[in-house]
Amino acid sequence: MDSELQLEKIHSVTEITGEIKATLEAEYQSIWVEGEISNYLHHSSGHRYFTLKDAGAQIKAVIWRFSAQGLQFEPKDGLKVRVFGDITLYEKGGYYQIRVTRILPVGKGSLEEQFQKLKEKLASEGLFSEDHKQPIPAYPSAIGIISSPTGAAIRDIINICLRRAPTVRLILRPARVQGEGAAQDIAQAIEEFNRWGEVDVLIVGRGGGSLEDLWAFNEEIVARAIYQSQIPIISAVGHEIDFSIADFVADLRAATPSAAAELATYDAQTVISFIGDSRTRLTRALAHNIEMRRQLLDRLIGARVLLSPAALLERPSQRLDDSMTRMKNIAELLLLKNRGVLTLLEHKLGVLSPDNVLKRGYAVVQRREGLTLVRRAAELSDKDRIEIKFADGSKPATIE
Repeated sequence: MDSELQLEKIHSVTEITGEIKATLEAEYQSIWVEGEISNYLHHSSGHRYFTLKDAGAQIKAVIWRFSAQGLQFEPKDGLKVRVFGDITLYEKGGYYQIRVTRILPVGKGSLEEQFQKLKEKLASEGLFSEDHKQPIPAYPSAIGIISSPTGAAIRDIINICLRRAPTVRLILRPARVQGEGAAQDIAQAIEEFNRWGEVDVLIVGRGGGSLEDLWAFNEEIVARAIYQSQIPIISAVGHEIDFSIADFVADLRAATPSAAAELATYDAQTVISFIGDSRTRLTRALAHNIEMRRQLLDRLIGARVLLSPAALLERPSQRLDDSMTRMKNIAELLLLKNRGVLTLLEHKLGVLSPDNVLKRGYAVVQRREGLTLVRRAAELSDKDRIEIKFADGSKPATIE
């Protein structure tokens, strides 16, 4: 018995636990596990601890504080969830657990509840505001595409863009569109295009799928990346009946990836036809304008006024002569009338003239000092010196 033990390798607890840990953690990395939450604890440190169970078994789970910061909802006991993470073994406790980096409620009802909560939150912050939305350029020279490089959606987008606008450059940035890390990859792709700045519009989307498949486009990190983009974004997620948070934030929502390609491009044939029609209309309008000007010129050349320019002045000249004659006659009439008035006034002035009064035998008496007029005898005193003015001259005198 002792000899058999000597031939076998004997492990210490630490050794065997370490080997189990290495095997377990190498095998079960980045896995999804579904179960019901129980014994949920939100620790003051920020970590979350709980048990994930189903009818046949249970496993401990932990969400470290840095991962918990990205939670879209607060877990609780009795909630059925799907968690993503790595299996680890806690050697000192001798138990294994799943280290959770992502958690989703299971079932359409739970996802829709989470969708509505995030939608209301972002709407209250103004992320859906029409005032923030940018216009989609009518004639882009380069279009950026963020989608899976292998899906049907990218093939549809490329085919439609090449058919409608073959000269437009298409730049694909491959991105994960579902599963772990998809939302982060999509948000990073949007940021990369904005830093690069060489495209006029972005198409962000994927083909159809279940609500779970499309969930990356309902993540807050994607919504905020779209809102902060300086490049206009067309969202194209799933089918026409599918609506995502990305659709509400985007500058334009397309029902499908194919519709997004239609909205992002101009139809080259339509543009060429429009240019051709415009050129035809312009040529016709120019020819019509030239013809109208030619006809006007012909009429002017044949007009009497151009054949005899002097005729243009005949009527105005006649009107001027008539006006001059009328003005001359009026002036003569006014002169005769005013001459009679002037003669009458001259006669009246002659009658009232002091010289004429003196000629009739009257005299004017003035004081010699100041030559003031003396009207009454009472105004004079003895020895006053006066001047008596007659028609033929003046004589001095002294009152005695």
